[in-house]
Amino acid sequence: MGEFAYIDTLLEEALDKSGQPVKRGTMAHDHDVYALLTDSAAQRRDLGALERYAPRLEELASRDGHRLYQAVAHRALGIASRLKGDFSEAETLFEKALSLFEDLDTRWQTGITIFEMAELDQARSDSVGRKDHLSRALTIFKDIGAHPDAERTRILFEAK
Repeated sequence: MGEFAYIDTLLEEALDKSGQPVKRGTMAHDHDVYALLTDSAAQRRDLGALERYAPRLEELASRDGHRLYQAVAHRALGIASRLKGDFSEAETLFEKALSLFEDLDTRWQTGITIFEMAELDQARSDSVGRKDHLSRALTIFKDIGAHPDAERTRILFEAK
């Protein structure tokens, strides 16, 4: 986690910088930085960071009508709910994220969300739902050539 913590520190520092002018391109907007921080926290299963970043991402994405980042925020908040044991809220948030990702036709994001739904099934001891979600995620990952995600999903699918 050392490298990830360092990246998060650099991203947090970027939030304090003014936006323009820059010599080339544009500065990342706050919602871009919060999306990176939120997704990083989600991958690490860092509840404290999820609670810090995901609500702000959701607020900014809603304000700006940024549906992709709204979905990222919903998924991250779903992970936070699952980590806290609020499985009903997690399911609702994952369904919101999934709907947005599918509407946007972001297949990798859809697969990741379905994978997270399988993790929720695991937490609820729902082996049938878990296998179904893992199978769906595996199909998506194979179709788009996301080999590391497909392999990780296949291993879990074949495990008990």
